[in-house]
Amino acid sequence: MTTFFRRLASAITLPLLLGACTTVSGTPHEAVTREQRQTGLISAADPRAAEAGAEMLRAGGSATDAAIATMLALNVVEPQSSGIGGGGFYVRGAADGAVETIDGRETAPKAAFPGWFLDTKGQPLPFMDAVMSGLSVGVPGNLRLAEEAHRRHGKLAWAKLFEPAIALARDGFRISPRLHNVLETAHDHARADPEVQALYFDQAGEPLAAGALVRNPALAQTLQDIAQQGVDAFYLGANAKAVAARVAAETPHPDGMRESDLAAYSAHERPAVCGTYRGYRICGMGPPSSGATTVFATLKQLEGFDLAALGSTSPVAWHLIAESMRLAYADRELYLADSDFVAVPVAGLADPDYLAARGKLISPVDTMAQVNPGTPPGAGSPLSDGVEPPESGTSHFVAIDKDGNAVSYTSTIEGPFGSGMMVGGYFLNNELTDFSFVPARDSKPVANRVDGGKRPRSSMSPTVIYAPDGRLFMAVGAAGGATIPAQVVRAIIGVIDWKLTASQALSLPVLFAPGDTVYVEQGSTLEAMIPSLEELGHKVAARKLPLKTNAAVRSPNGWTGAADPRSEGEAIIP
Repeated sequence: MTTFFRRLASAITLPLLLGACTTVSGTPHEAVTREQRQTGLISAADPRAAEAGAEMLRAGGSATDAAIATMLALNVVEPQSSGIGGGGFYVRGAADGAVETIDGRETAPKAAFPGWFLDTKGQPLPFMDAVMSGLSVGVPGNLRLAEEAHRRHGKLAWAKLFEPAIALARDGFRISPRLHNVLETAHDHARADPEVQALYFDQAGEPLAAGALVRNPALAQTLQDIAQQGVDAFYLGANAKAVAARVAAETPHPDGMRESDLAAYSAHERPAVCGTYRGYRICGMGPPSSGATTVFATLKQLEGFDLAALGSTSPVAWHLIAESMRLAYADRELYLADSDFVAVPVAGLADPDYLAARGKLISPVDTMAQVNPGTPPGAGSPLSDGVEPPESGTSHFVAIDKDGNAVSYTSTIEGPFGSGMMVGGYFLNNELTDFSFVPARDSKPVANRVDGGKRPRSSMSPTVIYAPDGRLFMAVGAAGGATIPAQVVRAIIGVIDWKLTASQALSLPVLFAPGDTVYVEQGSTLEAMIPSLEELGHKVAARKLPLKTNAAVRSPNGWTGAADPRSEGEAIIP
């Protein structure tokens, strides 16, 4: 496994930066809409952003309209996690079974090269040195993604989608406890930019208190320009010039980001990655996301075990999930990268026979002493795995419209407050630190190394699921870096195998097993299972994990929406 996983124990302090809760207690945030009065549903990580999406649904908008409005509002009220200065993945599941995915992942500037994150001695830069520089900033993709999604499936006028976010930025919003906590824990990072300091800190340099009113007129103007002029107002002209100049000035290489990098950016439709688990059709985002293949592999490798009979309180059930996750993450590390640059054996990684064979490596009474990547069909000669720092940050939201279509959309700027740089009232991402800092290992190029125009590998896992009868059944996704696939897997198992409601599934604890150590959520029921897991052969550690899941599930009476009880999120029926 890579250095990333070997040093995960120390890196898992990231939840403190994200304001994550340490327990699974609390009232789940759930909303139910009855079949006979289906009006749609929105679930997001902040109630004000969820309300922005709900406003679009009330106006007759589509799930796509609601998702875009939610993304824009999150940029205002949850600026530490996502926004127009970052990127995202969009998965749409239509009521008729068609699935579309759009890749709005950030790209490295054309001038980037494999040694982008190496110092003058050829050694990887310290992580935060890279983050708080122009090296970390990729060309943002969220707005081109939104433009393409709206072109295909929008019902409302483009400018209307911006109205809630503009009002929040112009008239002000109250700092939430979560945002205040992140301002405190990422204090030096957050206030490195004078524009940020003026917005979120007092004259003594301390974070504004929870409940303080913040107005962001620069962001309101940026959003107003994009609403009126379209996304070219972001990718061309004054905004593009300001972004390129700021990033280039902070880049310790002769060439950095240019206006032409922004002008050339495009969002791409990608083939959805789909497969069946216990008769349910699971669909998600392909490369550069590692989400769909990792989620599906973890599930499919478990198909030979009766998780339903074991139940959610069984240490054996969680042992099996951990073992399957170890196998899936091993393949993720070796094979997943931007498929425009690297031959990724996506079909092989989702091949039922291959995953069945991988599943046979799992024993219900013992732990695999060592987990290695497999050789999926079509793999050829793999490149090397890399040295990627821990992922973090991000926000997820789901929308269901009155026609029964679903959108599962994950948006991110990577770490708390991204690169720390603000332009036009929004933060610029630090997504390029999702690349491997080391370009080659064992004389082989690393699949996820930096290259000009390349998109870094991501763990984001927006997912839609169809029931065995063909009806749209579930939309789910999460925030929390490399734990995202683990969060999505536990939600799916909770609903499909353990027959839980959406809120019950999101209240389940999370187990994260990317390598030889199994991490269980501190303060959860899993912590009490540590002795049992150790008896089965696992090395186990309880840690605070950055958890934040949102989901919608169809019940016999209609759709149920839920937000993670660890978060400030909410599900709203218009």
